[in-house]
Amino acid sequence: MVEEASASRRRFLFISNGHGEDWIAAAIVARLPRSIEVEAYPMIGAGNAYTGVCPMVGPRATLASEGWRNVKGSLQRDLANGGLMTVPPALRFLRSIRGKYERIVVVGDVTGVLAAYATGHRDLIYLDVYKTGAARLYSAAERFIIKRACSTVFCRADSLAQTLHDAGVDARSAGNVMMDTIPHGGYDAACRRSRPLAVTLLPGSRALTSESFELQIDALRTLPEAERPDIFLAVAGGINIDDLAKKTGLRRTHMLSVEPDDLGELTDGTLTVHMARGGAMGNLLEASDVVLSQAGTATVQALGLGRPVITFVNPRDRRSRFSDEQKLFGDARTVVPADAAAIGGAVRQLLGNDEERRRLANLGRQRIGGPGAMQAILEALEAP
Repeated sequence: MVEEASASRRRFLFISNGHGEDWIAAAIVARLPRSIEVEAYPMIGAGNAYTGVCPMVGPRATLASEGWRNVKGSLQRDLANGGLMTVPPALRFLRSIRGKYERIVVVGDVTGVLAAYATGHRDLIYLDVYKTGAARLYSAAERFIIKRACSTVFCRADSLAQTLHDAGVDARSAGNVMMDTIPHGGYDAACRRSRPLAVTLLPGSRALTSESFELQIDALRTLPEAERPDIFLAVAGGINIDDLAKKTGLRRTHMLSVEPDDLGELTDGTLTVHMARGGAMGNLLEASDVVLSQAGTATVQALGLGRPVITFVNPRDRRSRFSDEQKLFGDARTVVPADAAAIGGAVRQLLGNDEERRRLANLGRQRIGGPGAMQAILEALEAP
């Protein structure tokens, strides 16, 4: 009887290719009914977001860039460091699972769709969380692959959905799923507030995280002590806190709370950083007024929540991608040079101007769009 029930259960596979994409996919999986058996294949990285949500399958691929293509030359460096060696195991795995799942859902950019298509998978449900719709639309090659591989596509913008619809694809734009999947956890940021204003630091989840965090802390140190805000830090999975402490000359204090996402504090006696796991990022953003971010998905979510973002341009950034994003974000994301004084000046200016923060908050919410895609996605997945 148990075997019969198990055999009748629907089986889904979620494929994601990046840290932010993992979190989005995991949030969707967590909302599916238990009658659906779900497994996840994070193509790049450890897939920490799926821990406690669903089993993971497939080979683990590790790239220096972790798939982050906003940095110039990241693809070439990945290839030079053996990145091509991660492709055959992924393709072998995808071939081996043909026919094993009723539905395969790809979350991310078109890379997952291309890999699935090349290994014989069809009728995919594709959640494109990469393209913004504010700059480049789908190329002819992307439309060709998507049309042949996917049964349904959810896009972030009407312009993207229309491009695919004109090509004969069932493409929908029902909202920004990133805003439905902001992670919240066990961490009370509000009770740690002691100053009039607060900032959250999002230094990212990749190789440049320590370097970015160091610059963010140096920038906050340029502020007079009386004007410093409360400081929160969202620590992505896989980031070594001791490395962050060493890089900035801060020391880690013991954790005194019983909150599951509390990671303690970093301090030098005058500046204190309250740390929480990335799974509690929503808690931090909601308790803050401004965000310093070098992240990808998390930047979008911060802006959508009405939190103005300050980011700096790294000399290694791929300017074309950065410019595409900025066309969407507009003034809601303040861009400054990778210089502590410049970053600190931008922070001080925003913290000192309530009216400007409100203006940028409204702009960010308008540009990013609100939630609503989640329900449409769940309905599509649960349909017979």
